Amino acid sequence: MSETPQKTPSKFKTYLVFTKFRLSFLVILSALSGYLFAGGKDLLEITYLMLGGTLVTGASNGANQIWERHLDKIMNRTNRRPLPTGQMSLQEAYIIVVLFLLLGTYLLWLINLKSAILGLLAFVSYVFLYTPLKQITPWAVFVGAFPGAIPPFLGAIAATDAFGFVPGVLFFVQFTWQFPHFWAIAWVLYDDYKKAGFSLLPSKDGKSKASGFQIMAYSLALIPFSLMPWILGWTGIVTLISASLLGVWFFYLSYKLYHSCETSDARKLMFASFVYLPIIQFIYVFDRTDHFIEILNKLP
Repeated sequence: MSETPQKTPSKFKTYLVFTKFRLSFLVILSALSGYLFAGGKDLLEITYLMLGGTLVTGASNGANQIWERHLDKIMNRTNRRPLPTGQMSLQEAYIIVVLFLLLGTYLLWLINLKSAILGLLAFVSYVFLYTPLKQITPWAVFVGAFPGAIPPFLGAIAATDAFGFVPGVLFFVQFTWQFPHFWAIAWVLYDDYKKAGFSLLPSKDGKSKASGFQIMAYSLALIPFSLMPWILGWTGIVTLISASLLGVWFFYLSYKLYHSCETSDARKLMFASFVYLPIIQFIYVFDRTDHFIEILNKLP
């Protein structure tokens, strides 16, 4: 009996996988929350932000796959990507990355120059710093947290055209979140990452109490940091209650991981991190106080 031939995916689907569209969508939601929180209301700017951010993020993800194409063949989670399977040529991959980066940067430039520069900075730091460091040192996670925290920062600057305290606070919340988020992923994928020489958990012992403790510590720190908009009077009681409850829930999951060191608990924390961030960011948007609106109105 002959084997059923595997269906070749469409070019459109191949491009979605190459640019990691689902991950890009989460990034763009974060940028949109920053834009709306900082008082942005222009539908054309929102369109430029969403499309430009998606394209630059897609270019970053594609460039990462070009860089790691030989390593992707080794890992179970990546060996079906377009480059390892031959669904896409290397030349085609380069063309897509360049086109996405140029068009995405241009769309962000149509909002303001600072947004375009931040988009380029995120691309360069992710592709040329974080990506090669992954095989060298666990400090790659710290380096990667910077481009990872740029989306809400960029969104707020797209709205205000100014570097300031508001974008900085949004950046710092997402920067702190990056550590338990990515370390949970690194824990779940530890064996697969090890095949490619990636050692991304904070302890040299890998899936250990020491790594679990650091994940728990950052999760605990996220509670007061996520309350900064409320502490500063930018948001109201809804933020206080929601951020506290979400933070305690997130910390509880990290405590369970520290206690058990089980991959199943790391997976729960990983999925919780995907839920936590957009919820907390859009709570900020909908819970802005009149005092914060007055602050925004005084901005040049």
